[in-house]
Amino acid sequence: MKRLGIAALLAAAGLALAGCSEVTNAVDQTNKAATKVGACAEALSLADLNPDPATIKERAADKEKRLRELATNVGEQDVASALTGMADSYLQVQKENIHDAGKVAGWTKRNLDRLDALRKVCA
Repeated sequence: MKRLGIAALLAAAGLALAGCSEVTNAVDQTNKAATKVGACAEALSLADLNPDPATIKERAADKEKRLRELATNVGEQDVASALTGMADSYLQVQKENIHDAGKVAGWTKRNLDRLDALRKVCA
């Protein structure tokens, strides 16, 4: 009788652990989704759609740094790649003489393309 009780206790413990594993997986998936949504929302809010040549360089370093942080923390590789692409865009603008209207227009087009790529992976 004692063996039967121990077997039942072990079986119940096994079922409880299996249930914990499912709950843990669900929580992990929810956390990953929340991280992705948060990273996407913040990255989209950082984007310059109509950049001011007078201030774009000084803001670009902060935006590049934050986009790289988001890329490091997000769990999905396609989202991280899109965030890194946007960060690279802000690194590029720091190196260019962005006061030329043609360069501003070219950079804005490239940035919009990268922003579109981010929107697609965030959807």
